[in-house]
Amino acid sequence: MSSLKSLIIVSTLALAAACGGAPETAAPTDTQPPVVAADEVDVKLVALLDEQWEARLAMAPESQTYLGRKTNMDKWNDRSPEAADRERALTETQLMALKEQFDRETLSEEGKLNYDLAIYTYENSLRLDEFRIQRFPLSQFRGVHSNIPVFLANYHHIKSVEDAESYLARVRGVPAVLDQAATAMEDRIVAGYPLPTFSYPLIVQSARTILDGAPITDGPDMAILADFKKKLADLDADPAQKEAMLAELSELLTGPFADAYRDFADRLDAAGQADVVDGNFGIGVRENGDAYYDALLANYTTTGLTAEEVHDLGLSEVDRIHAEMRAIMDTVEFDGDLQAFFDFMRTDPQFYKPNTDAGREEYLELARSYTEGMQARLSELFITLPKAPVEVRRVEPFRERAAGKAFYNQPAPDGSRPGVFYANLANMEDMPLYQLEALVYHEAVPGHHMQRSIQIEMEGLPKFRQFGGYTAYTEGWGLYCEFLPKEIGMYEDPYSDFGRLAMELWRAARLVVDTGLHAKGWEMQTAVLYLQDNTPNPKGDTVKAIERYIVYPGQATAYKIGMMKILDLRQKAKDALGDKFDIAAFHEVVLMSGPLPLSVLEARIDSYIETTLAG
Repeated sequence: MSSLKSLIIVSTLALAAACGGAPETAAPTDTQPPVVAADEVDVKLVALLDEQWEARLAMAPESQTYLGRKTNMDKWNDRSPEAADRERALTETQLMALKEQFDRETLSEEGKLNYDLAIYTYENSLRLDEFRIQRFPLSQFRGVHSNIPVFLANYHHIKSVEDAESYLARVRGVPAVLDQAATAMEDRIVAGYPLPTFSYPLIVQSARTILDGAPITDGPDMAILADFKKKLADLDADPAQKEAMLAELSELLTGPFADAYRDFADRLDAAGQADVVDGNFGIGVRENGDAYYDALLANYTTTGLTAEEVHDLGLSEVDRIHAEMRAIMDTVEFDGDLQAFFDFMRTDPQFYKPNTDAGREEYLELARSYTEGMQARLSELFITLPKAPVEVRRVEPFRERAAGKAFYNQPAPDGSRPGVFYANLANMEDMPLYQLEALVYHEAVPGHHMQRSIQIEMEGLPKFRQFGGYTAYTEGWGLYCEFLPKEIGMYEDPYSDFGRLAMELWRAARLVVDTGLHAKGWEMQTAVLYLQDNTPNPKGDTVKAIERYIVYPGQATAYKIGMMKILDLRQKAKDALGDKFDIAAFHEVVLMSGPLPLSVLEARIDSYIETTLAG
């Protein structure tokens, strides 16, 4: 997806980022504009915003499928520079129309919020689009090359023969999609903005792995063939017609599909041979890199914090968390210093499941038990609860190397797909059990699943708010929810509580290494060593993390900054309200407006405090 569209329409390919994998923006199947206020001008504003949102969504066939719509199911997104130009032009036109058609002062307070957030979204997207050529369109962690089989398997449902034919049409369209992706990477090398050299072989490996399996190689069916077979088996259609479609898919896979992936891999392999980047992989050393990184920090944190301020905040938080970890060392009577304790936590077999299929299933079952245990306690902390279920799954083996450690995919608005917490179990030595409890609370409940489900289930918001997001809010909420269960007695095992602190420490250290890489000129190994010296995470974790921060600059800073803001606002409300403070009511205010920039969230909490004090 092009940069502007991904920011405006499916910013969770960031959350999904974000932790991972699914789009942050989605659409309901009902296209009627919601009514947010009785005032006529507010209603007209929402109607315009929803109309504009639909116009942007119409340019993104994949987003339509993500959201359960049956439109353009035979198409992929256009990832050409010309498409990006059209998207920018549309955004500029929509921004102008919004400003010309509405006088902010005629709107209610809720209307003003809708207006301000829309202006913020458009202007932020246009500002980031100024750096389009500097933005990596794909990396070893994410990109259309690895997303194609995931998208078809998880989002392209087959309920009719027409759906199956659209599936085949999308497979036929893969060569054009991969050609656009490879061309985009080549264009950036020419412009002086290549990926770091370590990324290219990992992308190539991921692309070639997708071709493993029948009908291309020996062994079990490749992912797309297995998925299509399963969906056809469940389809009520003429057996001969289904057999013909299956035969057509096999021909496509062994022919143009395989040729396209091989060509893509060869072109990326050739790109990686160019001696274009030395050991300093931060974007700050590139032309206009400082301005780009400043724009990214503002985008991801929704604050005006400078890189230096973010760096210093990270250093102080690392020191604070280290002190709390030493207290746990005393609790478990560990004899040694913090570095020795880190080494113990990295290497002691009691903290890891075997690197076998049985060990992976045991890990998943433990994750499910933590999820169920937290779900039983949600009413103690929340008023509104999510309706959508959440499942725990293993990341599919074909995308393990390309995927992050864990991530969440939101449910479909129409209920056709649950929320899913994915755990990457490629190497069990990178998945310590003492971190699992916090991981569940972050990705599932009360973290991403609860926040995202409630958001898309809400009525009365314009669609861009109901299905959009701000990384500092969404990831800040996830990290806050790692801490929250401790207040109701979870983390009974001190090692698990250490895991919670280790996860928070990881996010604090991100503030240091991300700004170190991109604003202070750190080389990659400097950042790797900082994580290894200051966190208990395994070496494989630290290397992969730094690889991620290099190709995804700025995003990792949002978690800790968002969490700290939520905690600060909660303390502010506690101090102001005293006995009138109610944790569930506070959470209701945080959740029931949907994601907000942090300054807007603070204004919401201030209003809640004033209203509560007034009785």
